[in-house]
Amino acid sequence: MALREAAIHNRNRVLGLLLLLSVIMYLDRVCISVAGPAMQEALGIGPEGWGWVTGAFTLAYAAFEVPSGAMGDRWGPRKVLTRIVLWWSAFTSLTGAVSSLNVLVATRFLFGIGEAGAAPNMGIVIARWFPLEMRSRAWGLSLMALQVGGAVAPLLVVPVQARWGWRASFFVFGAVGVLWSALWYWWFRDSPQEKDGVAGVTFAAQEHVSLPWGEAMRSSNLRSLMLMAGSVGWSMSFFQSWLGTYLAKGLGFSATGLLWASLPFLVGAFANVVGGFVGDIVVRQRGLTFGRRAVGIAGYGLSTLSLIAATQFEDKITVITLLSFAYGGITLGQPALMNVCLDIGGKFSGAVTGAMNMAAYTGAFVSSVAYGYMVNRYGYQFPFLPMIGFMLVGTLLWFRVRPEEDVIAVR
Repeated sequence: MALREAAIHNRNRVLGLLLLLSVIMYLDRVCISVAGPAMQEALGIGPEGWGWVTGAFTLAYAAFEVPSGAMGDRWGPRKVLTRIVLWWSAFTSLTGAVSSLNVLVATRFLFGIGEAGAAPNMGIVIARWFPLEMRSRAWGLSLMALQVGGAVAPLLVVPVQARWGWRASFFVFGAVGVLWSALWYWWFRDSPQEKDGVAGVTFAAQEHVSLPWGEAMRSSNLRSLMLMAGSVGWSMSFFQSWLGTYLAKGLGFSATGLLWASLPFLVGAFANVVGGFVGDIVVRQRGLTFGRRAVGIAGYGLSTLSLIAATQFEDKITVITLLSFAYGGITLGQPALMNVCLDIGGKFSGAVTGAMNMAAYTGAFVSSVAYGYMVNRYGYQFPFLPMIGFMLVGTLLWFRVRPEEDVIAVR
């Protein structure tokens, strides 16, 4: 009994650290979306240039997802997460010191290299510390915390920016990650067996392994998962990189009106929790495949319909409300998407999560850059059309993903 209580206590602490990490990660990531209009004015950056600023992050994020996940599988998430959080925190702060477009693009690329490792290594932690029936909730709560970070970012950036300028917000946020890294490395261990008092409790194996990529990429299951992630990543990047600029220049919100940028992330946080808890319930009652697919299809379908509706209105509040439901639909399906990586990845969960996220942010990179060119040529409303198309593709691809089949065994 004492052994079980110690295991539960330590598992809750691990979840708490992951929630805190998630908040910090989106604070640092979304900060540039809120500060974007002021930065563009100060540095003389147009829509196409801003597309490359946001695209530099997503390109690096996509490119380093798989290496970072593989590093976590091989060396353990304790060391890897400590290093990458310190890395991205440094470049968060350096974003506040840039003086030109080229330097900003380079800084955001280096920032993306660091953040790329967060999701796959969080997946490794959840796979090793949480039993199957608790993973959807663990992912749901962790993803909710991401949205909390995104929602809090405008509430912090807008007043800091008004008082000290846009550069100050990056300096402040960068320091927070350093503190988290110190706490993580001091307390966390790569498996429950390494913590005092919980040896002998049965958890996922913690051996350090490398995914045989040649065999894995022959899996139609993995290819379908990556294509789905890329389709949804195209649409999701708008909310993380372009939302503040769209509200200011596309809808005409004032500087203080950018506080509305919190709404999609608040809705997204609620949807993450719902997706996580409902996902566990449906999996228990109807099985793994139906449970994962039902939540994913419901979320992505809602996002598609909300985006269509947003193109039919001109009222600012109505549009941002519908966009919030669109983002909420994406985040409703996120726990299912992340858990499929663990379902089919097994002991290669970090690498498979990295592959999925690489695909998602490849779509996000193309979207971020293309958005700037589309805005320059057609205006701020046109980019919603491809977003709708890609969300529909992502919804339909759920029917091709098979959570019960191991990525190595499926051809």
